[in-house]
Amino acid sequence: MPSHLTTSTNNQAAPPAAGYRDLLRIREFSGLCVSFTLTAAAGALSGIALGTLVDRQTGSPFLTAVSMYGATFATVLGALTLMSVADGKRPRRTLLLLQLASLAGVCAQAVPGLPLAARFALLLFLGLFQSLGTGARLGLLAEVVPVSAYAPARSLMNITSGGTAILGYAAGAVLLRDTGPQGVFAAAASLTALGAAVVAATVREHSVRPTRRPGLRQTWRTNAELFSHPGRRALLLALWVPGGLVVGCEALFISYDPGHAGTYLAAGSAGMLLGDLIVGRLLTAGQRRRHAFALRLLLAAPFLLFAVHPPAPVLAVAVFVAGAGFAATLPLQEQLLELTPEAVRGQVQGVESAGRMTWQGLGAMIAGGLAQGLGPGPAIALAAAASLAVTLLARWSRRARG
Repeated sequence: MPSHLTTSTNNQAAPPAAGYRDLLRIREFSGLCVSFTLTAAAGALSGIALGTLVDRQTGSPFLTAVSMYGATFATVLGALTLMSVADGKRPRRTLLLLQLASLAGVCAQAVPGLPLAARFALLLFLGLFQSLGTGARLGLLAEVVPVSAYAPARSLMNITSGGTAILGYAAGAVLLRDTGPQGVFAAAASLTALGAAVVAATVREHSVRPTRRPGLRQTWRTNAELFSHPGRRALLLALWVPGGLVVGCEALFISYDPGHAGTYLAAGSAGMLLGDLIVGRLLTAGQRRRHAFALRLLLAAPFLLFAVHPPAPVLAVAVFVAGAGFAATLPLQEQLLELTPEAVRGQVQGVESAGRMTWQGLGAMIAGGLAQGLGPGPAIALAAAASLAVTLLARWSRRARG
């Protein structure tokens, strides 16, 4: 049977969008962008609240790192089992239901005195529904903007969510001091609810999709075809592993320097914002592809400074510069979209996002485990070195294949 993941068609669901202002004139895109931004802000607040709570209770760098990014482990469950729901006939309803499920999980985290085991179980619950929600959202995104505007659209979503994350980390630090972790969780729940309301008010139901019965069998079939192509496998490797290891570095900020952790996290988000602005808005598609390798090197190299413990301002600048390297995902995602037909775009993008988030969790585990024996500074440097090694090895393998 021929693979249905070998061709792609151009989406004409909206007029060509030349820039961010044109994209924001598309009502549905604006709604998806705003809801994604609010969800990202809620995630930033929840992460710093739970990380602080676990650090205070356990003093363990490993558990603190896992608590901040533990929800990412469950995203792989969504990718392997139910991600085909992202391409169902009623994606708007699906996205709303998943947002409401996430809201329930965040509200549960706000319960005082909840055992740590229950909190980690909630992380898995949230990760599963967030991964499916991401697939549904990205499937809708590919329908409401043309293919030529996909990279600028993802760039704008990353910029707005990154900017909001900066505010989220700053606000989280203030709220932690004034209200404690439960107050931060309550704020995250409010933002999650607002994100669901925005989707309900702005996104219409897309009901003209091909009839496909979502479920375990359909998910496995599409995933098998996705991974059967060497080019797609190489793209997923580049999208998942180097960035995941760098997120492991970031997961150790609280253990490395609790007093400046919020500054480092905000600096990384600011760098990501700038990188997405430059790469997504100012560079052409060809230029983005030519600079993808250099951006993946930039993503990890500055973290090597943590091995020598320079002053906090120097590290903040290094983290800011490294954050710009996350823009390497944009040209890689463009290439993946070109290899994906409309019928399964939601699932394929959901799998890509789930794998990326899962590797963030694995990166946090790897870095946290290293920190248990070596200390946070050397662990950050080793995780960064591993990220560089993977990027260089992938480059060498590609050239060796010709």
